[in-house]
Formats: sequence, structure tokens, C-alpha cells
Amino acid sequence: MPQESVTTLAGSDEIARIAELAVASGRLGIDTEFMSEGRYRALLCLVQVAVPDPDGEEGVRIALFDPFDELAIEPLAAVLADPQIEIVLHAARQDVAILRRAWKTDVRNVFDTQVAAGFAGYGAQTGYGNLLGAALGLRVGKTASYTRWDARPLTEEQLSYAREDVVYLLQLSDALHEKLTASGRLEWAREECRRMEDASDERDPETAFERLPRSGQLDPRARAVAREVAAWRERTAQQEDKPVGTILPDPALVEIAKRKPASTRELEQIRGLHGGHLRRRGDAIVEAVERGSNAEPIAREARRPGGEQGDAPLIALVEAVIRTRAIEAELAYELVASRAELEQIVIAARRGDPEPDVRALTGWRRELVGAELADVLAGRRAVAIREGKIDVRPLED
Repeated sequence: MPQESVTTLAGSDEIARIAELAVASGRLGIDTEFMSEGRYRALLCLVQVAVPDPDGEEGVRIALFDPFDELAIEPLAAVLADPQIEIVLHAARQDVAILRRAWKTDVRNVFDTQVAAGFAGYGAQTGYGNLLGAALGLRVGKTASYTRWDARPLTEEQLSYAREDVVYLLQLSDALHEKLTASGRLEWAREECRRMEDASDERDPETAFERLPRSGQLDPRARAVAREVAAWRERTAQQEDKPVGTILPDPALVEIAKRKPASTRELEQIRGLHGGHLRRRGDAIVEAVERGSNAEPIAREARRPGGEQGDAPLIALVEAVIRTRAIEAELAYELVASRAELEQIVIAARRGDPEPDVRALTGWRRELVGAELADVLAGRRAVAIREGKIDVRPLED
């Protein structure tokens, strides 16, 4: 196992070398450190990569790059976007979103070791350290996980911690590949990992109001006001690089949408607005309220057909079938279906509607159990207990 601590940051020449090795080997492991606190979006603070290298320590080359430096990142960005190169990450969604935005690149052919772990008999949300222990019998320290990654210079402890996050990443990927290939689940894992490629932390100001708490309780006119005020808040937070809640808290925004204040004096009656909000932003808030009041009202979305009391045992039945198939396949149940999806499936079957567009009925999930669920709910298959296990068979059996 590599033991030497790397305490220096690499430059543009090393980026070019890493890119060459990634193209030659068809693989690259990558991780990031970032800071979200006090910002509109997370700030990329450090990028760690691992790539196969015949001349490297134990066949791996590790490099750490500081995004605050002026680096020629184009070769590495091109590697991330190359569908012929496997990009290995752990818990990839936020890393992919940040890299796509900060480096203006796609990230393709993702292999997420956390997702893959769920198909390999480990927990669906297993952390990196725990997974290294379970799959490889290794331990890594986490002493610097909550340090200030945006402070400079970075300490030797931080750099050592960051290096450890990728030094075993390719080895872990190899172990998961081997196990998934043996079980015939590798392509299933790859299908699920592809969902990570479009991860994004970009937010549309015009739809930001839909995330407000209790926004569904607003009448159509208030929804139009909420849209304008929330869009103004989103753009202001982005311009000032601050969390949206510091610009205007959610409860106050919802109350503004309800009351539609026409002046800063009326704003003073809104609970949750302090003097700073009114002095700095009162006029802008009132202008946004006016725009929303003059806009077309926004009708509430049609609610999905609700469940009935008799749906509960049907949901429990299909959940039992899913859990059985997940156990048999050594998959984490959480990967297969959510409670909300099961409710949609059962309600659609009861009403005679077409199958809903949910994950549990598509791709590898349909192959595993989705088609079987459809047959059970259509009365083409029966569920029974045989030898202490759930058994699903055609009715004629």
C-alpha cells in the first residue's frame, strides 16, 4: 500500500501528463473538495485524481490540483467528457455537478463506486471509508473532512487527507467490477451510474418558487407573486454569491406572496423581515410583488389521483415482492423502488390506467421485478408463501 504523503500541488504540466495516462489506460479516478457554507453554490477548492501509471507507486499516479491557480485544465476536462474513458468517483452526484459547472465540461462514462456497492451486496448509501473497509479491508483517516478548503495555503494534513480519498479509488473500482461481473450485475450498475452524468447544481429562477414550503397552499394570484419574488431572490443570491435564505427567508417570502404588500411600510408588517432586509432590499421586493400582481395567475398543478384505504395492503404486497427479489439478487432494496413509486404503480393498476413513468418499471428494474409486479397487479400471477419464502407464479400453477 502506498504510504508516502504527497504535500505539493501539481501544475498544468501534470494535468497534461495525467490526461495522457487516462487516455492510454481508459480510466481516471477523481474526487473534489468544496465549500458550500455561506455561498449560493458550492465553491470548487481542490481536485484529486488517480490514474493507472506503470511507473507510478504500485501502478498508480496521484495528483492534486488547486482550482484557485491558473491551470490549463482543458486536457483533463476533455478526458472527463470522453465516453471512452471510465470516470471513477464515489457518491458522484455533487462532484459531477460542480465539475460540469466550474470546468464547463460534460462528465461521461461515470462509474460511481457508491452506486455500484448497492448492486454488489453492500448498502446503497455506504460511505467511502466504510466501503473500503468492507470491500478491501482498508482504513482511511477522516481528520480533515470539515476543514476550510477555501483557505490558503492548504495544510499538509489537508493534502494528505485529500490524497487518501483517491489513492485506493481505482483499486476499489476493480473489486466492485469483479464482483459485479461474477454476479451478472455490472451492466445494471452501469445503467444506474449513467443517471449521474446529467447531475447539475444550476437552478432556474423562474421555477424556484415551486420549492417553497407550503407553496401548494397559495392561490393562483399569490403563486404568480411568489414566482416573481423567488426569481428576484434567486438572481440576487447568485449575483452576491450568498445563500438564498440570507436574501429573504422562505417563510417571509410565502407571507409576502399571500399579502402582496404594495409599499415598504406594508412590508414592515411581514414577520421574519428585519431592518436590514427592508433597508437594502425593500424597494426591490415591492417591485417584484408588483410584477407578480400584474402577471397571469398560475393555476395549481393538478393533483395526482389519491390513494384509497384498500391500496395499503397492495402496496405492502408489491413491496414484499420487491424486497424478495432484491435479497435474491444481493441488491440494496433502496435502489429498486421508492414508496411513492409503489403508490403510483398500485393506483394506476387499480384504476386501469397505463403504467406510470417510474423507474421501477423500466430498465434493469423491470428485468429484475417490474414486469413481475405488473403481472401480479393485473391478476396474471399469484403470490404465495412456499417453504417460508414469497413465491410468484402464473395463476395456472
